[in-house]
Amino acid sequence: MTVRKGKKLTISIQEHMAIDVCPGPIRPIRQISAYFPRLSPTGEPISPNPAASPLAGARGGGGTLSAASSVDTSVDIHSSDSDDCTALGTLEFELRYERATSSLHCTIIRAKGLKPMDFNGLADPYVKLHLLPGASKANKLKTKTVRNSLNPVWNETLTYIGITEEDMHRKTLRLSVCDEDKLTHNEFIGESRVALRRVKPDQTKRFYTCLEHPPPLPSPTAMGAALRGISCYLREWENEQLHSLEERGRLLLSLQFLPPPEEGEGDGHRGGLWVGVQRCAHLAAMDVNGFSDPYVKTYLKPDVQKKSKHKTAVIKKTLNPEFNEEFFYEISLSELVSKTLEVTVWDYDLGRSNDFIGGVCLSCHSQGDALRHWMDCLRNKGQKVERWHVLTNELPQTSHMEPQFKFLSSA
Repeated sequence: MTVRKGKKLTISIQEHMAIDVCPGPIRPIRQISAYFPRLSPTGEPISPNPAASPLAGARGGGGTLSAASSVDTSVDIHSSDSDDCTALGTLEFELRYERATSSLHCTIIRAKGLKPMDFNGLADPYVKLHLLPGASKANKLKTKTVRNSLNPVWNETLTYIGITEEDMHRKTLRLSVCDEDKLTHNEFIGESRVALRRVKPDQTKRFYTCLEHPPPLPSPTAMGAALRGISCYLREWENEQLHSLEERGRLLLSLQFLPPPEEGEGDGHRGGLWVGVQRCAHLAAMDVNGFSDPYVKTYLKPDVQKKSKHKTAVIKKTLNPEFNEEFFYEISLSELVSKTLEVTVWDYDLGRSNDFIGGVCLSCHSQGDALRHWMDCLRNKGQKVERWHVLTNELPQTSHMEPQFKFLSSA
């Protein structure tokens, strides 16, 4: 070995040991994993002999892992034969979305091989459902608890009402299996998540899934200082956005515009707008008992004389109230163009101010389902149009722009 003048000879520990033990060609030290051949992702067996690998000639002597060990690591992480896939158990359930009733039916059938959670080697399992994204407390559904079983059978159907087709494209159903403990906190066993876009309308789809651990959050220790600062900023911004657009439940409204009767017909009353408050679903819980005492208020703004307020009755201790009340606003179609129907849901509290749950605004300047509902009502005069609306904890500002639809202003 020749060394140029001015350069220091450096020998790695691996080379030093190889020279001392067996003089001759330097070969990399065999890894333990080389003695346990695995299948590569391509299906070809990996040879335990490093010299047989085509990458053997490209290896240097300085402390690099063998090709076999790197492939083994990837197989160990991503292999579907890992015990973690079945260690928590499996869950069998069915999903069916009915477009006509805007309802999602989830039938929890059974679970098998659940992880023991109690001292007796069994568990007291139940299943919780959450729709994501959304307020988890407002849309939580829960099955009954099966005592002392690792293979529970429920055969129980839980129903979400007020689920629109847009929800079916963007939401995910989370099914969590938990162990109920009367003296301590309930323990989490595992979960399964299903994108609702996999379910076709008016068709029943059965799922048989392995329970998994919840997805891990990124660890701050794995990032640098700059990345930690950016991630904290993005996390705060995301939480703020989610809070400002948090879903607080669903509201089923019916609208019907009655044109004024022609001359010589009727009793001479003007036309107007019928607003039907049918029901609410999965409202946010505002009281300490986990329920609310909801009621609904409607306004037709701008309301200079403050005479457009209507209010339903208060339904005690429920998150799914049924009102079935209608209110009438005597107004012409041309006047309705510049109006905004504001519908708000409140929680009644005796002796103190009521809590705002959520609301929705319908006008010619709305967006999404609110705009479609408003336009369907005005186009289909005399017909009752029903639609579910998502309640948010902030009402949009009333717009004073000119109407975008010429057929309304000319009516």
